[in-house]
Amino acid sequence: MTIRPALPELFVGLGVLALAALVGWATAAIPQSTYARISPAAFPWAITAGLAALGALLTIEGLRGGWEHDEGTVLDLPGILWLGTGLAANLLLIDGLSIGETVILPRMGFIIASTILFACTARAFGSRRFLRDLAFGLVLTIVAYIGFDRVLGYQIGSGIIERFL
Repeated sequence: MTIRPALPELFVGLGVLALAALVGWATAAIPQSTYARISPAAFPWAITAGLAALGALLTIEGLRGGWEHDEGTVLDLPGILWLGTGLAANLLLIDGLSIGETVILPRMGFIIASTILFACTARAFGSRRFLRDLAFGLVLTIVAYIGFDRVLGYQIGSGIIERFL
């Protein structure tokens, strides 16, 4: 029994491999700093490796004939709306919203904005425990904030909670 390659899946895999090559090429151009604890190119190289691995797996899957498609799948509109709501809230809450001198929405900062994004994303994927998701999101975003702010020295949106850390 011969397996025919699934061309759409194969092309997606090859496209992700090409994207990995492009990101790797751009990452190689990042100047190396001798003063930083971690190279500025460390995370882009990790992303390049992840893209290359995913691209390779997708390409292999395409060569094996692709994956089965569920013919009864319909668009999950509520999930898309939850995800869109989380992204919009994140954009609005990190820096707030002002028109001229009038503050319409105060700056909440990275931790609150990303916690809400986490909970909305979990809901988009089917979680019904919003308060639990908020708690998990809060812990993860505090860890991420401390990692960026204290370890890497990179400011990512100070707000209400960040003042106390």
